[in-house]
Amino acid sequence: MANTPFPSKRAPYYQDIPEEKWNNWRWQLSNRLNSVEDFENIFPLSASERKALSAPGLFRVDVTPYFVSLIDPENPNDPIRKQIIPTATELDVFTAQMEDSLAEDAHSPVPGLVHRYPDRVLMLVTTQCATYCRYCTRSRIVGDPSQNFSPDEFDLQIEYLKNTPQVRDVLLSGGDPLVLAPRVLERLLSRLREIPHIEIIRIGSRVPVFMPQRVTDELTDMLQKYHPLWLNIHVNTPNEISAELAEACDKLTRAGIPLGNQAVLMAGINDNVHLQRKLVQDLVRIRVRPYYLYQCDLVEGAGHFRTPVAKGIEIMEGLRGHTSGYAVHQYMIDAPGGGGKIPLMPNYLISYSDHKIVLRNFEGFITTYEEPTDYKPENAAKFELKRPEPGQEGLTALLDGDQMFIKPEHFDILRQRSGFQHRLRDTAKWKPLGIGDGQQPENE
Repeated sequence: MANTPFPSKRAPYYQDIPEEKWNNWRWQLSNRLNSVEDFENIFPLSASERKALSAPGLFRVDVTPYFVSLIDPENPNDPIRKQIIPTATELDVFTAQMEDSLAEDAHSPVPGLVHRYPDRVLMLVTTQCATYCRYCTRSRIVGDPSQNFSPDEFDLQIEYLKNTPQVRDVLLSGGDPLVLAPRVLERLLSRLREIPHIEIIRIGSRVPVFMPQRVTDELTDMLQKYHPLWLNIHVNTPNEISAELAEACDKLTRAGIPLGNQAVLMAGINDNVHLQRKLVQDLVRIRVRPYYLYQCDLVEGAGHFRTPVAKGIEIMEGLRGHTSGYAVHQYMIDAPGGGGKIPLMPNYLISYSDHKIVLRNFEGFITTYEEPTDYKPENAAKFELKRPEPGQEGLTALLDGDQMFIKPEHFDILRQRSGFQHRLRDTAKWKPLGIGDGQQPENE
């Protein structure tokens, strides 16, 4: 990409590597750093880093030569360094930590497939990555070759999708799909495209960030055969945006692949309003739309990365109105226990009354919005849609009049107390008239 404003770096240790090797993604994978000796060829390690790298049972460490070259060797608190090189704090436990904090495996009908939302699934296709993030949500399986998915399990995933017509959107993740052998990745994409009800294929990958050399013309030529296809990358700090990443993103967008970015909010790495503003603005410059900013998950080994939710709200206050709307990502908590993604934002709605709401903007300017007095909900646009899978309507069922209550687990059992079914316990008494399976009012 000509005239890029972003730097290109190569650690002194790699200065004599020929260009044809350095720019070969297979060479980058084959020469990853993973030991004390490897890293100390680049910069001196701290005692905490040495301890962690020597600890038994540590979550896998592997870093591409390209990505380690982006680290400032003079800065022990370099934000890239803290993401990829373990410290002793990774070994500390914290309250509420979980092995599978998002309960993905609880929503897994077949190995490697997570069906949490009504119309889309997460399809895990590998446990391998180009580099391993120290805060990885799936560290329970990622990095472990023994946990990798077999061809038989791919068959089970595809068969489930064929038999589940409400699924219209499939997200490939892992691990990282772009480290798969090219023929394996294309075979999976081809099989998905043979399923008529799958409309959208998405790929979640940090490979363009860790190893932009992987984004070859051959790769983009292959990917664009399976449109509509989207790709989300994962950049946490402006320091990760290089000339090489800009070029990789340029190739992908020229192939018609829309790009988004998912970041994770982390203490001492990107928990700064001004840094986040530069991050989203730099992403837009390389045609990557900021998508999500995640609160750090409650996963083992990631406790030292966590920030208060208030920090995320502060960052959103510093983005909305202070930069272009399409550069503002959504702040999300992926709910512990498998509740899915919950957006969080500052409260811009101050108050409301009949036909009027009170709002404030990013500057503190307070205004009112006068609502219409003649709006009739019964005249709303009509669109017949049969819900493909009952049970996941959530709050829309309350708004649509299909339900009046959403009850916590064991709610009814608790209220039965003794469980004795006496003459006053008639369930018809608490069926709301005209809602759900209740009778319609007589005047209707």
